[in-house]
Amino acid sequence: MPYAWGASGPSAFDCSGLTSWAFKQAGITLPRTSAAQSTFGTPVAKGNLQPGDLVFFYSPVSHVGIYMGGGKILHASTSGEPVKVSDMSSFPYSGARRV
Repeated sequence: MPYAWGASGPSAFDCSGLTSWAFKQAGITLPRTSAAQSTFGTPVAKGNLQPGDLVFFYSPVSHVGIYMGGGKILHASTSGEPVKVSDMSSFPYSGARRV
């Protein structure tokens, strides 16, 4: 599935479109933007991350991924790139939320 700014799936996604779509499959409605998602749910300390937590990057928040464990996130990164798994350390960490 390719990245496309503003896309909310299932044929293309931007970062918050991917998280919104994924959580919707589980019956959970998230706000649409990464900034709004960063205030939703319960804050989680970086050391307490669990698979399925939303992880946010940059200040102000402008990117979100789904924590997969082992320091990895699933995310839609940038134009021309597919949805992929990346090291969380590749981005400036901002915070995490559990929904």
